Amino acid sequence: MNQFPATYDAIIIGAGPSGATAALLLARAGWSVAIVEKASFPRPKVCGEFVSASALSLLARARAADAVLARAGPEIREVGFYAGQRMVTARLLPYAGVVRYGRALGRDHFDAALLDEAVRAGAAAWQPWTVQGTGVDGDTLICRAQNRDTEEVRELRAHVVIRAHGSADTGRLRVPGVDSAKRASDLLAFKTHFEGGALPPSQMPLLAFPGGYSGFVHTDGGRVSASCCIRRDALAAVRRTSPGTSAGDAVWNRVLDTCRGAREVLRGAVQLEPWLAAGPLRPGMRAAPSDGTLAVGNAMSEAEPSVAEGITIGIQSAWLLSEHLLRAGAPQTVASRAAIARDYDTAYRRHFSRRIRWSRLVGRVTMSPHAAGVAAALMSHVPRLLTLGAAWSGKKGEAAA
Repeated sequence: MNQFPATYDAIIIGAGPSGATAALLLARAGWSVAIVEKASFPRPKVCGEFVSASALSLLARARAADAVLARAGPEIREVGFYAGQRMVTARLLPYAGVVRYGRALGRDHFDAALLDEAVRAGAAAWQPWTVQGTGVDGDTLICRAQNRDTEEVRELRAHVVIRAHGSADTGRLRVPGVDSAKRASDLLAFKTHFEGGALPPSQMPLLAFPGGYSGFVHTDGGRVSASCCIRRDALAAVRRTSPGTSAGDAVWNRVLDTCRGAREVLRGAVQLEPWLAAGPLRPGMRAAPSDGTLAVGNAMSEAEPSVAEGITIGIQSAWLLSEHLLRAGAPQTVASRAAIARDYDTAYRRHFSRRIRWSRLVGRVTMSPHAAGVAAALMSHVPRLLTLGAAWSGKKGEAAA
């Protein structure tokens, strides 16, 4: 039988970067916090693994960056855009914060490190538990949780429930505005790690191929993280040309066939594990929850993975929501939660909607062979365009909070 109490100031669903950050900040402020996570850590996760300097600076302010930085890969000081035969690179502008440049860390290590910090701050980790649904009892919100190992069921109560469970693979929980119907435009994601190759340690390139894009970055343990996103309809076409291979290998064959940069920087590299798959991803702004809960990270919006800002926006959104909650104080009522939700939604859209729209434009350009070719040609003549594009995605400027 789980010995944790069943009543808290806040319950957070999901222990990824946004959920763990919110748990850490609220627990540090003296709130009683439960963080409910369905997976046992460490666990693999499809993700580009890059964390911008703005997010690392926030973690440093929260005294939670040391464990991340001690294990992370090298500083990323250069961005790249590879399309067809072109390989364009440009410097990355330093961030005006405690941490100057972003770095990458495997999600198996990153998520575990942040959750450990939240637990040390006093949060209770219900893991591996899934939230089967939420309800309302007066001013109190209810989460029905089930242990994935023992099938024990508990009813958890709090005045604040924060959705940090992302937008895909949420089980019975649904994200407002995200349906389960398959669409040709859905993005399906793949990830693996390589060892060796010729990718410069300080460079993070974005690679274009028809119907999708890929990204490389040096991460922890001397590995190179390779991630790919491809439209569902493009994946179906790719698989027809690579019969007998896995979906991830079929996509990778297309990357190598169409992008010189991929062939050059990973020449001689050894793939360390099979491709891990996830999706569908549907980038864009979400409708705010209407059930009295609040949302952070991909439950609130999802950036196109082309700009490698998903983790950063998740951490920044958790910080933003935590500031709203801490100003209001605990416990919350139905009326105070509604007021916080309105103010937070306005602030969230002010901070992130432009970046989300920019990420979608980058994704569309990168997936179109003609548009990607034109963009690469322009950037080869004016590399500063690539630098500015990275800055517009969120890799320079003050943090949202």
